[in-house]
Amino acid sequence: MSNEISIPEEVILTKIYFIREQKVMLDNDLAELYQVETKQLKRQVKRNLERFPEDFMFELTKEEYDFLRSQIGTLKRGAHSKYLPIVFTEQGVSMLSSVLNSKQAINVNIQIMRIFAKVRQILTDNLSVKLEIEEIKKKLENQDKNIELVFSYLDELIEKQENPQPRKKIGYKRKSEL
Repeated sequence: MSNEISIPEEVILTKIYFIREQKVMLDNDLAELYQVETKQLKRQVKRNLERFPEDFMFELTKEEYDFLRSQIGTLKRGAHSKYLPIVFTEQGVSMLSSVLNSKQAINVNIQIMRIFAKVRQILTDNLSVKLEIEEIKKKLENQDKNIELVFSYLDELIEKQENPQPRKKIGYKRKSEL
């Protein structure tokens, strides 16, 4: 691995998008990373379509592409293909290494798979932290209610001490006291 070109993680991370509830990468970003032309990447995919079911890759709709272009400064009108981009899920990116048989594609794929794993771990960690926070919130809400109840009881006790009701005497009463 000494003469391989390593791509910084940050570069790959900036090319992972969340579309249709999935982490995906754009065809032109992948082509750039693999150091091939986008049309060559698409050509290889079309030759091997049976390897790429819908959950491995899909074409963006016009609305999705316009939204993505508005979110990313580098996706300027006219600077990219006139065709809607194809996006690849993690499994699709993994499959690309089998249709692009270059050493660069294999090395980049290994890096991308490691980063996808890290992203998945980060999302899992964040989810567990969010769940723990929700549990703490529920406990705090219950404690708030209990504290309010204690204070209301204390208020009642204080009122009773400030306005003591006359106590009835205990014991035998004389006829004059009746």
